[in-house]
Amino acid sequence: MGKLYFTYSAMNAGKSAILLQAAHNYGERGMKVMLWTSAHHAADKTAAFGEIESRIGLRARAHIYRGEMNIFAHIEAYREEHGVDAVFVDEAQFLSRDQVWQLARVGDELGIPVLCYGLRTDFQGKLFDGAATLLAIADDLREVRTVCHCGRKATMNLRFDPSGDAVTEGQQVGVSKDAYVSLCRKHWLERLQSGINTSAQAECAAGE
Repeated sequence: MGKLYFTYSAMNAGKSAILLQAAHNYGERGMKVMLWTSAHHAADKTAAFGEIESRIGLRARAHIYRGEMNIFAHIEAYREEHGVDAVFVDEAQFLSRDQVWQLARVGDELGIPVLCYGLRTDFQGKLFDGAATLLAIADDLREVRTVCHCGRKATMNLRFDPSGDAVTEGQQVGVSKDAYVSLCRKHWLERLQSGINTSAQAECAAGE
């Protein structure tokens, strides 16, 4: 039976690079992988394929999931035609609850391991639906660590506006990745409460 894995972290921890490296390792051993990414950040949100890209320049072509797509049906059909030894899902926080359960079925019924990578919480400290369901039902949970500017583990994602001020309201998704910085809980709360300009913190974190 294939397992459902969830690897999570704050932003800028290198999740996509880890995913692509793991997928590469499968390929080196002659195994066939199927890659997925969300339509949220795709240049063409109606396309069937997009790209998983890491901050260090690694990239790979990937199927795009969106809305109410039945991912189980797509993977089952693809396996029948091409064969699949493992499924990798980037931006897994954007999965719907139903889609996470569909991926669990891929492991349980098709015997294919499914490795999901994504954020745990949004800029308001609230769980994404996909992350919440993965945390609830995944067979294996793994955390990728990154650090706050103070050196402590960063667990929170701060969104800032063009002036560098912390944002406390707005849509959960749909904002450029460049408008975020990863902080520890203490400094995330301080920025939200004080309204201090975060530009310097963002530059510091970007260089880590």
